[in-house]
Amino acid sequence: MITNIISAIGNNRSVYPLILRDCGIEVPSKIYITRKENLKESKTKANDATREKFIDEYATSALWLGGIPFVEKVYNQFIKSKGFNPNTDIKLFKENEFQGIEYNIKKFKNISSKEVEELEKIKNNRKIFEKLIAGKFASAIIIPTALMGFVLPKLNFALTKKIKENRKQQNNYGTQNITFRQSITAFKSGKNVSFTGNFVGAIANMKTVDKMAITDGGLTVGRVSTSRNKDEAFVNAFRMIGSMILNFVTPVYIAKFLDKCANKAFGLNVNLDPLIMDNKELIQAIKEDKIELPKSNNAKDIFEFIDTKPQSLFSKFASMQGKVSYLENGIRDPRKYVDVKDLANFKKEFENFIKSAKESSDITKFIKKARFVKGINILSNVAISSALLAIVLPKLQYCFNKLVTGSYSDPGLKDN
Repeated sequence: MITNIISAIGNNRSVYPLILRDCGIEVPSKIYITRKENLKESKTKANDATREKFIDEYATSALWLGGIPFVEKVYNQFIKSKGFNPNTDIKLFKENEFQGIEYNIKKFKNISSKEVEELEKIKNNRKIFEKLIAGKFASAIIIPTALMGFVLPKLNFALTKKIKENRKQQNNYGTQNITFRQSITAFKSGKNVSFTGNFVGAIANMKTVDKMAITDGGLTVGRVSTSRNKDEAFVNAFRMIGSMILNFVTPVYIAKFLDKCANKAFGLNVNLDPLIMDNKELIQAIKEDKIELPKSNNAKDIFEFIDTKPQSLFSKFASMQGKVSYLENGIRDPRKYVDVKDLANFKKEFENFIKSAKESSDITKFIKKARFVKGINILSNVAISSALLAIVLPKLQYCFNKLVTGSYSDPGLKDN
């Protein structure tokens, strides 16, 4: 159970590290720092800033983390209603020597008839299918981005504006009972509502985390363009660009650095997923020298291996990592594209780990130690990334804010 959790949060190509960092660590810390910095100016501004930050961060997190999967799920039902399988990889339209839609239809025709029928229908209606997939990609990007980057900020700002108006009218600095409906009314009546930005949906079959990175870019455009003044636009640009780098770039390099350090310091190869290291069948196979691998890294040998030996440890682990897909009957799914370079890299890491384990005096102890160090590396990566996002970036943001505006309070709360 613990290994499963560590494996999930250590996969920088999945949403799990983002969920942990964003909801569990980053958001509460940002809200606390926002309140603390704005208290340097006044309690009233601190209350307004805290409320805005709370609404903004948690609503954005919900849309950012759940918006893309939800939109795609709905759109997939629409594609199915048109008689197509939405999970078919359109990269198969690019034929090469060992895979492609034509190649797979011929190869799997007699062993996977249902899946081949789906491929044939897509092949005969290529333009329609490509438009549907492009529409799914565009919808999954545009809808969450529009809600996070344009609608949500305007509603949030309208709520603050309404509270300020009531505060002036009643000469009362307590919290007013402003409803969300009132903020929507204020939002509709505002003169500064603008929805801008060009979005291109020409790429499909990207992982959710990649789409989230693109959405984050659109969110940056939205937050800057909906800012209430130039100072807020500058601060938002600084914050959003920093967040994009720390969410999607930094963790990958931190992971590589930590794994490299473990290799140098302890002589351990910890590049594999901890779930693979924790596999008892693998440990026994290494001891008995019964690990089967593709003959080479070329496409012919890799395809031949994964097609003829789906029950091998290499094929099982590749499937577990999402690098190859098998049907229930053990036949490789002809609707899925296989990234041969990725599989070749995985084979290389697999070989290096096995070699290091064999060279150790005690294979069981070596693997146990490697798994422990890998777990420490993953948790350290999360801790470092979270600290950068939850503490360092917000602090730098308010220093930048002070430099630009001469004040610590959020520039959008400045009275006109």
